[in-house]
Amino acid sequence: MSRHRFFNTTGPCNPEDHYMLPPEERLVGAQLDRYIEDKLYWVLHAPRQTGKTTFLQSWARKINAGREAVACYVTVERCDRISEAERAMPALRDAIRDAAGWNKLPVPATDDHNHFSMLSSILSNWSKLVAPKPLIVLFDEVDVLVDETMISFLRQLRGGFATRATGTFPISIALVGMRDLKDYIIAAKDGKPVNPGSPFNIKEDSAMLSNFVKEDISKLFAQRTEETGQQITREALDYVYEQSKGQPWIVNSLFKRATMRILDSESTETVTLEHIRQAREQMILARETHLDALAYRLEDPQIRCVIESLITGESNPSLAASEAFRLCMDLGLVTIEKGTLQIANPIYREVIARQMTFSTQLAIQEPSWQWQKPNGELDMDRLLLEFQKFWRRHSEVWEEKSNYTEAFPHLLLMAFLQRVTNGGGHIDREYAAGRGRMDLMVEYAGKNYIIEVKNIYYYDTPAVVREEGLEQIQAYRDRIDASTPAYLVIFDRRPKAKELSWDEKISWTVDEASKVVVLGC
Repeated sequence: MSRHRFFNTTGPCNPEDHYMLPPEERLVGAQLDRYIEDKLYWVLHAPRQTGKTTFLQSWARKINAGREAVACYVTVERCDRISEAERAMPALRDAIRDAAGWNKLPVPATDDHNHFSMLSSILSNWSKLVAPKPLIVLFDEVDVLVDETMISFLRQLRGGFATRATGTFPISIALVGMRDLKDYIIAAKDGKPVNPGSPFNIKEDSAMLSNFVKEDISKLFAQRTEETGQQITREALDYVYEQSKGQPWIVNSLFKRATMRILDSESTETVTLEHIRQAREQMILARETHLDALAYRLEDPQIRCVIESLITGESNPSLAASEAFRLCMDLGLVTIEKGTLQIANPIYREVIARQMTFSTQLAIQEPSWQWQKPNGELDMDRLLLEFQKFWRRHSEVWEEKSNYTEAFPHLLLMAFLQRVTNGGGHIDREYAAGRGRMDLMVEYAGKNYIIEVKNIYYYDTPAVVREEGLEQIQAYRDRIDASTPAYLVIFDRRPKAKELSWDEKISWTVDEASKVVVLGC
């Protein structure tokens, strides 16, 4: 049986085993030849699993094949979260020696046991060993260095910069990770502003690695078509881009699942939209490492404040300028599209919502009431009436245990819906900063239902929020199908709402003009 390449989601790609596109084509703001010719140090930053390591290893091989310089890829991952330089520097020294050995390069030694100079000493020795060729070092995973370790690392590189030359010190160094160098330094200095003169003012560029564009996704699958004859529909390709926004790991994961799990790896059956949709659901439910790591980040207080603003849709003029938002951007978690702050892609949007509601969903008892109609359709009226009962009985106690206070109503409603429809339906979610609401579309048994969620705050009145919500949900429904059943759920989050009785807060009315059901909670 012939062996074909496959779409890779675990570790760096190589063209012998994996379908891949040249990652250097996605570099933004980089001048690779100039970094070598002019002996420059530079930074490359991009979110996890976008192709940074693949690029670094590929570029190192290309440099070495040219025989005019020696390049080596070195990961500093073994120094993860070691804040004391006296412990981290020996580990970094060993990482350099191991990388040299793995790449069949001269292995440097050093008798310097002073952690303040150990790195610069081994790099100097290494430069002498590879002479008369100049040395280029590509440091990956630099963002794992913290506190004193990060500062010492950068200072020793800066100390050797002035003497860099063939035989004395690496002529070019790349520092690679998820964040820009300035952010590392701020983190290492406990959030204090960076002093421009210290500890690292010698970088030439901060380059980025972008996501795939639509054409890239087509080219990537075309490699499989050429190799196996398997086709993919245009509709399926468009859906891959729509759901991933070109995030490389997601693209590869969808293709991999569609061609190796939904279909047999030897199949030449055309990949359709339905195959990709099944792959999407499998990927989300499997909690793969990339998505699990993303979900883990939601516990970070900085990230929490950004995600909460996006879920509730409230405007926050200072959000885009905050350190928390820059962190979310660097992680690839959020983006700015058409001037709107939002989650980076629909897959992340779904993963975040499911992760944030998972434990709540498990705590909700299996419904004993009839939530399906005799014909198998979802009885959305009954479901939401039951949610109002649930909100009345449990919301006050459950909210005290939630880290996401402002977004708690949205999260509880989503958990309730997911608990009922899980396995037999699907929920699409739209949320972004400044929208003033969250839109949900529940698909069950081939029928759609629209739910819009809004909060009443101290600066609003119920009447204003109701009218605004009705206008918004009608515009949303018109984009889909004007006949779709629509529900506007309004939570009263004003401080004085606590003084109202539940009979005053819970309501159910129907807007006669639009036929939208309006729920007060």
